[in-house]
Amino acid sequence: MRSNKDLFDESKKYLCGGVNSPVRAMKPYPFFTERAKGPMLLDVEGNSYIDYCLGYGPMMLGHKNPEIIDAVKHQLEKGTDYGTPTEDEITFAKRLSQIVPNVEKVRCVSTGTEATMSAIRLARGITQRDKIVKFDGGFHGAHDVVLVKAGSGVMTTASPGSIGIPKDSIKNTISVQFNNIEALSSIVEKGNVAGIIIEPIIANAGCILPEKGYLKEVKRTAKQNGTLLIMDEVITGFRVGLGGAQEYFKVNGDIITMGKIIGGGFPLAAFGGKKKIMNEVSPEGHVYNAGTFNGNPVSIAAGLKTLDILERKETYPKLKNMTDKITDGIYDMTSKMKTALYSAPGMFCLYFGVEKVKNYEDAKKSDTEMFKKFHKELLKKGVFLPPSQFECNFLSIDHDEEVIDKTLESMSSALKTIKR
Repeated sequence: MRSNKDLFDESKKYLCGGVNSPVRAMKPYPFFTERAKGPMLLDVEGNSYIDYCLGYGPMMLGHKNPEIIDAVKHQLEKGTDYGTPTEDEITFAKRLSQIVPNVEKVRCVSTGTEATMSAIRLARGITQRDKIVKFDGGFHGAHDVVLVKAGSGVMTTASPGSIGIPKDSIKNTISVQFNNIEALSSIVEKGNVAGIIIEPIIANAGCILPEKGYLKEVKRTAKQNGTLLIMDEVITGFRVGLGGAQEYFKVNGDIITMGKIIGGGFPLAAFGGKKKIMNEVSPEGHVYNAGTFNGNPVSIAAGLKTLDILERKETYPKLKNMTDKITDGIYDMTSKMKTALYSAPGMFCLYFGVEKVKNYEDAKKSDTEMFKKFHKELLKKGVFLPPSQFECNFLSIDHDEEVIDKTLESMSSALKTIKR
């Protein structure tokens, strides 16, 4: 049996930084997963972990869901990729249009990054404007236009969030403070903004919730100024409710991006909206989008079965109850500490060293060193949180009362250790 350290030492020889995504890097080295089932991960050394990372969001139905596995096996017997349309794509798109508010047509892609990139291109094509407004701490994928003040793991300045991005690539991107309607209005009212792209809940800076009425004001500002509202539901879609954050907060976008959960653990995402908007996408319209794996039949098979499970009446009440249980428990054990706790169904974040977080500036004031100690202690006790104070924690429908009780016991012990 090879150890996690041995694998990391070898991995560094062949993979950049030893990982295929920077968020997977952990000090002194990450653990390497051997297999997973339900709410649990098992590493190559035989250690098991209760998983609150869940692939950074997609695994809301738990790891190795047997119904999804069966659906994928059935499709694998028929083929893995065709480069031609399939009937299942129609079924999937039709079901999305029936479930997701303000969506009549969709274009399937493979990742959330592709969905947001295409949504921005569509907004610019329709409005014939160039400027895009995003929000500090909001993450919309790793493409050049939006990699500005994008939260966890990205440079925090107003300059490009990575070297290799020309300043000209972001000259039309403006990042403003979340939950500050005046800051948004002062930009959008100039009348030259193509689209406002927003995470209804900012999940790449923890779990920052919109203040009451804020999203409605964002929508009003966009509408009054001929700007399209891109509701980025790659994280919140199908998580906080079947109709996503649009349904949860009762505010609809003009273009909606979806991803993560809808693939059931396979690469699948989409962007959609009303017909008059989506008819502008090629080949009907002149806004180009294409992809070899768009509507991949294996991912679509997993997506269709995922929708079946999500539509069951017990799915969301269970998810909400378990979210309430873990957050109530965390609140009880941290009520005398300087912390802030925020949650929505299926997601939560505990910030150390601050008492209120309503925007990215507040989040950056949190005690990241305290979080690192907390994270390290939890790993020792078999609980895996995403390894950053600025990442959201997720629950699956397989996180039951026994799992939550064990997690809370481990958290209580970890907090006692790091407070010594």
